[in-house]
Amino acid sequence: MAAMDRSAPDGLSALVTGGSRGLGLLMAARLVRRGYRVTVLARDADELDRAVAWILDRTGRSARPMVCDVRDEAAVTAALRQAAQQTDGLDLVIANAGVIQVGPAETAGTQAFRDAMETIFDGTLHTALAALPYLRRSAAGGRLGLVGSVGGLLAVPHLVPYSCAKAAVRALGEGLQEETAGSAVSVTTVHPGLMRTGSHLQAEFGGRSEAEFAWFSALAGMPLLSMDAERAAVKIVRAVERRRTRLVLTPAARTASLAHAVVPSLVTRANGLAARVLPAPPLDGTAGQPPQRAPFRQGHALDASAGPAWVRTLRRASSALNDRAAHRYNQRWAGPPTTS
Repeated sequence: MAAMDRSAPDGLSALVTGGSRGLGLLMAARLVRRGYRVTVLARDADELDRAVAWILDRTGRSARPMVCDVRDEAAVTAALRQAAQQTDGLDLVIANAGVIQVGPAETAGTQAFRDAMETIFDGTLHTALAALPYLRRSAAGGRLGLVGSVGGLLAVPHLVPYSCAKAAVRALGEGLQEETAGSAVSVTTVHPGLMRTGSHLQAEFGGRSEAEFAWFSALAGMPLLSMDAERAAVKIVRAVERRRTRLVLTPAARTASLAHAVVPSLVTRANGLAARVLPAPPLDGTAGQPPQRAPFRQGHALDASAGPAWVRTLRRASSALNDRAAHRYNQRWAGPPTTS
């Protein structure tokens, strides 16, 4: 059992959306360990129960689970009201809920973009606007954290719906920071790069779904490209507590962000070259017709052995770290972690 960090004042309250697994779970646990009274929001009640048990086992203290779909504005407003009543206000809120969709934009179709915007951007917007009145009343000065992505700072091929939604989160965070300037409320927008959270099993894959899953799961676990998720959670909570305006995580993400800011056309061309080695959209065989569209499939239902030899080699190098993360962070609860 980990000891609680006594450097944080006791009695403060926090809320994390998308807190039942992965990065959200780790941030919730970090806040509990710091001494906050934490409410965890997520859509799945069973997943929430496992998350609360995980936090209790790791920290010796419990968090409050609350089922809520962040796409529903009324539900978010009611959930934050209830959380504030139960914890005598809200002092820190992190909007983290999201979805990852992987595949060519052409095969994704407009619905994938709508789904990404509803979960990632609308969910963040609903949470932020519902939280601000409580954060303004916080005696400690309210802190709002919005989890964006390096994909919101520059477009990533085969993650275009995700990038569009995260770009909107970036603009929201910057705008709210500007509008709360001079008040007791701070807004921190976080842009992580790849992290070893095991999210590849919960991500959704379109187009040639098994080949898409193979490359995404391989890169997501690479030690030199991805970051340990627990370390990322510590850095994010610290940045929100210290009222930093912006945090970009992983050296690769910072390098890509800086390069895009200085020479955006060069970065776009480089990403275009990278896209050429990614799985091509499945064609219907008719000239001039758009690629075939198939339903997105979740990673846990896909075969990771698909893809070219270079992808399989990367996967062998990274699978142990990423698949173990999935097992540890409530992305996949049943069965032993996969290491091959």
